[in-house]
Amino acid sequence: MNCVICRQGDAAPGQVTVTLQRGETTIIFKDVPAEVCQNCDEYYLSETVTQKLLSRAEQAVKNGAEVEILRYAA
Repeated sequence: MNCVICRQGDAAPGQVTVTLQRGETTIIFKDVPAEVCQNCDEYYLSETVTQKLLSRAEQAVKNGAEVEILRYAA
């Protein structure tokens, strides 16, 4: 896959840290599987991974979390 941001690098499997914010809540996910551009480090998440992150983030917001740091678990 050619990177849509830099248009020079190819994306390869890797892991990234994803930060999501909603209102007063910040959730940081570590070791998230993604396709990462070898040139600019832009990353692309699969639909399955995205849905899992959004679901977990919604749960944190409902629980009233202010900051939550999680390691991604498949």
